Amino acid sequence: MTDPVAPHRLSAIRELLPVLKGAQRVVLTTHLNADGDGTGCQAALASWLTAIGREVLIVNPTPFPETLAFLLEDRGVVLEVTAEDVGARVAEADLCVVVDTGEVPRIGRVHPLVKGLPTAVIDHHPPGDRAIGGISYRDSTAAATGELLYDFFREAGGPWTQAMADGLYVAILTDTGGFRFSNTTAGALRAVAGLVERGASPEGLHKQVYGTAPLRRLRLLAASLPTVQSEDGVAWIVVPRDAFEELGATSEDLEGFVDQPRSLEGVEVGLLFRSIGDGGVKISFRSNGPVDVNEVARGFGGGGHVRAAGAVVQGDLQEVQDRVVAAVKEAVRGLESGTSAPG
Repeated sequence: MTDPVAPHRLSAIRELLPVLKGAQRVVLTTHLNADGDGTGCQAALASWLTAIGREVLIVNPTPFPETLAFLLEDRGVVLEVTAEDVGARVAEADLCVVVDTGEVPRIGRVHPLVKGLPTAVIDHHPPGDRAIGGISYRDSTAAATGELLYDFFREAGGPWTQAMADGLYVAILTDTGGFRFSNTTAGALRAVAGLVERGASPEGLHKQVYGTAPLRRLRLLAASLPTVQSEDGVAWIVVPRDAFEELGATSEDLEGFVDQPRSLEGVEVGLLFRSIGDGGVKISFRSNGPVDVNEVARGFGGGGHVRAAGAVVQGDLQEVQDRVVAAVKEAVRGLESGTSAPG
């Protein structure tokens, strides 16, 4: 027997549903460096909107990950934010739907393009300081935004397509770490069961997401592992910029790298550091327990979840690394005293 949609989600769904059905041209976007949850939700929404006769355009602040493009029913719906006609194409839309983030900085270069459009946000992250306005369907208790969309489509009554089942399955699969993380709730697993009933293949989708990797990824990992350090419950890895560039690596190749230091015995928080363009350093935070890395990341202008967060900080790699590691160590020490550490 399928559980009914939770009442606290139902009211938001019933507000959002007529807005989506009432739009004729919809722009979908998600956060920088889109992951399986963001892209899976975009693929599912694009398929549903197309099935009910709407026009769809996906415009993200960074390129749609090639490793997840198999989720798209039609790759033609994706338009790069750098395309010459992106402004004109977006201006033709009558609704923008932002998935898997609710923060203005997280949609980067897309924000100036869509700020004049009616907007809806579907997200499972805790609210931040620069929230995107518009209709809101948010619930931080959801394992993934894909779980929220699963309930939305159930209330909508379909139609269900293979792309919807696959996209939402991958959304929940990836945001729960392959159903390993503490956010793997009974509700998330019930949603997954419903998606399998609708045609999602656990074996096939797991292989597509986790079972296929280019050789450069292993070579980049080999170049990064010697940098691993561990002190006072914090461990970190640094991706060498020269190796990253020489191998022609992409951000997609870094999937799971932060789990290497995180998995060390006695470690509460694992970190990954990578130099990026314009003098920035990208940091990934992963917590093994009670340390709230979302709080620490917000101190550096980032954010995310309690156990998984990220930030981009301007500055010298070593200087940024020292500051971030010190802040995380303080957060780990705060576990014993019961206090929170500032960023």
